Amino acid sequence: MADKNIKAILCPRCGKLVSANAEACIHCGMKRPGRWRGIPLIQSILGGKLSYVDGIVSAAVILYVVSLLIDPRAIFQIRGIFDILSPSGIVLYLLGMTGSGAMAEGRWWTLFTAIYLHGSLLHILFNVLWIRQLGPVVEDLFGASRFFVIFTAAGVIGFVVSNMFGVAYTIGASGSIFGLLGAVIFYGRHRGGSFGFHIYRQTMQWAVILFLFGFFMSGINNFAHAGGFVGGYLTAMLLGYRELKPETLLHRRMALAALGLTGLSFLIVFLRLLF
Repeated sequence: MADKNIKAILCPRCGKLVSANAEACIHCGMKRPGRWRGIPLIQSILGGKLSYVDGIVSAAVILYVVSLLIDPRAIFQIRGIFDILSPSGIVLYLLGMTGSGAMAEGRWWTLFTAIYLHGSLLHILFNVLWIRQLGPVVEDLFGASRFFVIFTAAGVIGFVVSNMFGVAYTIGASGSIFGLLGAVIFYGRHRGGSFGFHIYRQTMQWAVILFLFGFFMSGINNFAHAGGFVGGYLTAMLLGYRELKPETLLHRRMALAALGLTGLSFLIVFLRLLF
């Protein structure tokens, strides 16, 4: 007799019937398709498996700690709740803060390094939570390589737009985070259907709330947010997602190129610190 407790769902990736409790779709291999039934865009982090998401978070946390250790006096200069454990401006400048000033000086590498720098404890906590929230979703929908390309491209484009509008100094992964939102919104719109509609509606709600939050808070770089969102959306549109085509060697090479440029940028920062 069949087990009445076993429920069948449509796999979000391939659209075929699969058990809601399956560890992976038997048709396309999507991991735990049943977790999408409730539609909140939350995925568990892959236990024990290093991913681009893990690397991004680790790099941001390490650099934040380093920025505090270089000048620990800044830790005690608290001007408000949003300034708790804030690195000094000079340290952030030395580690690769970007902005129109940095571009005027020809410091192009700061477009990459500034993504991983943060200005306070709340700043990095907020961004890490959103990277942990959205990163695995984009990895699952687009693949790990395309995720990192989208994350990097959105961050760089966000800073380029910000610099064009004359923002003197800026840091943080917010532009990249808005790029991830843009990528998921593109996926939902392009895929369509019930699943795509729910993905699109929920992510759009998040994007609107975060945009509004930025307009009511001081010190928020809305130009980088807008540029990152558009950059993520367009990059996702150019690269495509897994249901359209699997990741190719070109996608992996693009991710390695993005990783190489990021690594080169930090190498330039540390060489300038030493010499």
